[in-house]
Amino acid sequence: MAYIKGHARDQALLLPASVEDYVSADNPVRFIDAFVDDLDLGEAGFHRSQPKATGRPGYDPGDMLKLYLYGYLNRVRSSRRLEAEAVRNLEVIWLLRGLRPDFKTIADFRRDNRFAFKAVFRAFVLLCRKLDLFGRELLAVDGTRLKAVNSRERNFTKAKLHKYIKSADERLETYLGQLDNADRGEEAGTTRRSEALAAKIAKVREQRQVNQAMLEQLKASGESQISLTDPDARAMAAHPKVGVGYNAQVAVDAKHKLIAEQHVTNAGSDLGFLAETAGAAKDILGVERIDVVADMGYYMGEDIAACERAGITPYVARPQRGTAVGDGRFPRSGSATMKPRTATTAPPINGSIHGTAGFRAVISSCNIQTRAPVTVADSRRSAPAETSAASRGGKARPCLTAWQYASPPGPGSLIFAARRSSTRSVRSSSG
Repeated sequence: MAYIKGHARDQALLLPASVEDYVSADNPVRFIDAFVDDLDLGEAGFHRSQPKATGRPGYDPGDMLKLYLYGYLNRVRSSRRLEAEAVRNLEVIWLLRGLRPDFKTIADFRRDNRFAFKAVFRAFVLLCRKLDLFGRELLAVDGTRLKAVNSRERNFTKAKLHKYIKSADERLETYLGQLDNADRGEEAGTTRRSEALAAKIAKVREQRQVNQAMLEQLKASGESQISLTDPDARAMAAHPKVGVGYNAQVAVDAKHKLIAEQHVTNAGSDLGFLAETAGAAKDILGVERIDVVADMGYYMGEDIAACERAGITPYVARPQRGTAVGDGRFPRSGSATMKPRTATTAPPINGSIHGTAGFRAVISSCNIQTRAPVTVADSRRSAPAETSAASRGGKARPCLTAWQYASPPGPGSLIFAARRSSTRSVRSSSG
């Protein structure tokens, strides 16, 4: 039996296949095409929404927006990968009608129109609202950290700059001392060594001046950090995997898990963003009251009060804070106070309980609760007449200390002691 084979690639077709045949009727790219065609790109703030009468014609911003939305939907964000998709992907070929913009054009479009994308997102939310895709009853607010194109080595805080300046001063002092010794001729090869030390001193001084200038800039601006590659990015101390990046706040509707509001900040924590994020989502959904849930990272009294004034009912987990929680202990508010128990002391009951199983059986049958361990000295005081086998020249077995137990069943409250002898009799060598 033969295999199913396709036609030859170099065969000419009388009726060539249309690109329309490769895109099904329910393909999401058809929605992207219809959605962008219905937008007013000039009102949204896109550059070159109206072509000029002179000059070389450029790409329609509507086509570029379609390509960008397609990449967002399919997790293709690189401008070079979007350039490749425009050549090999039949969906993109259908969406752009055969256009092939290069990566520089795609990157410039995203850079020049970054503030206009918020209006596109708002238009999409309003469309979903018209289609009744939002429940508009319950929202979930949370934040996610986005990594920026900025390494930790190019992010500086005041403490880090003070540390670098102090280290530079110490190194300068060391190099200057070594240079003085070299100038006095106390070491061999002083000329070459003096030149190397002078170069090191110049380099350290230059770096110190740069750090001092950044420190003065931080003090003048009032900021806590400065990033050299991406000036808006900040270090996320609570998220070491992200390092330097951004904090994106998102509000999601509970009905179909659609995002109702989003905005990006450079704050390191989520404190103070609950009322702002939920309030913006409430306004765009057009409701008077709405419920919102969030984790304990949003627990802040002023923020919760602001939500209640804005008609938002917040449900936020209360965090457990304090030195006890930081040390791994239970918080003071959750600990129970144990009342002291009074008990009368009775003479210990001497006897032998052979093996661990027998000891556990006695505890289980009597429902004995452990009160406090007794030290070796206490066990010796409880049986002063006994002497150890080791004191008589014999070999002692491992010592099992006595334990006290409280609240046995039955009337009254007695204290029982179960003690296993720690020694055994050893015959004398003469006997």
